[in-house]
Amino acid sequence: MTTVAAYAAPAAKAPLERTTIERRAVREFDVLIDIKFAGICHSDIHQVQEGWGEAIFPMVPGHEIAGIVSEVGPGVTRYKVGDRVGVGCMVDSCRECDNCKAGQEQYCVKGNVPTYNGIGKDGEPTYGGYSQKIVVDENFVVRIPDGLSLDVAAPLLCAGITLYSPLKRWNAGPGKKVAILGMGGLGHMGVKIAHALGAEVTVLSQSLRKKDDGLRLGADHYYATSDPKTFQELQGTFDLIVSTVSAPLDFNAYLTLLKTQGALVNVGAPEEPISLNLFSVIGGGKTLAGSMIGGIAETQEMLDFCAAHGIGSEIELIEASEVNTAYERVQGSDVRYRFVIDTATI
Repeated sequence: MTTVAAYAAPAAKAPLERTTIERRAVREFDVLIDIKFAGICHSDIHQVQEGWGEAIFPMVPGHEIAGIVSEVGPGVTRYKVGDRVGVGCMVDSCRECDNCKAGQEQYCVKGNVPTYNGIGKDGEPTYGGYSQKIVVDENFVVRIPDGLSLDVAAPLLCAGITLYSPLKRWNAGPGKKVAILGMGGLGHMGVKIAHALGAEVTVLSQSLRKKDDGLRLGADHYYATSDPKTFQELQGTFDLIVSTVSAPLDFNAYLTLLKTQGALVNVGAPEEPISLNLFSVIGGGKTLAGSMIGGIAETQEMLDFCAAHGIGSEIELIEASEVNTAYERVQGSDVRYRFVIDTATI
């Protein structure tokens, strides 16, 4: 066991505070990672506040982890000391179900083991990336290519793969019209990735205040959803809309923006149920779908793609002591576009 400095929420809705946690000793197939940077994801806030249900406390959030391997177990073959690596939203799965065997560990039938706010196979709670070290099985570690600096790579481990996976699955690319709904920590990555895939990219955002950023990052068009004319003008336009919004939306209105047999895919996860008129999907043979991160192999594919296209997250680097202020700013949409903790400051 190793004692490690961390930032944790001691109880639901409580401010995070500096503390120490215990990391397990390195086992045969484990990798010990010195964490250098940890992204702040909106899902961290949902879980600290128990917005998605009962949670485990104390909670050390963080599933956008980038660092350097400092020790490996005797059975490890994929990594060596000094390698640049990342850890995303899960640290284990059953590895035996059809989904796991198909590289879809995020949909493990028995439930994947989340990087934090979960229980590992050893029965112990999992603690995330707002800490200085983490021990993870090599099969749930990914390699960060040399072309990506660790600070801008960290958010790719959640925000990047969360957008890459549905864009690939629904064939975003040349000749396709893709809309990214929401221009935040997830949305800005969707713009970059969809553009790099060759799609014609439109941002749908509440206002035009981030329009210059959207166009700079690769959007071809930018519309305000607060303007009723947007829904008239764009009716029947898109092959694919990816919604990154974690607040309830009028899905019936957004479904009108799809072409026949188009898809609206949700990666944002509102805490409240939605209302839907099924004729909104029946009429045009449309799909309303969801997508959750990606498997380990696809996460590695995404990192390699981002390195090849010079894609990192747009970040604001903060000290660990600023984390509670950062949470407030995320909730107020006051970040462009991802806070990343310099874990040397924990």
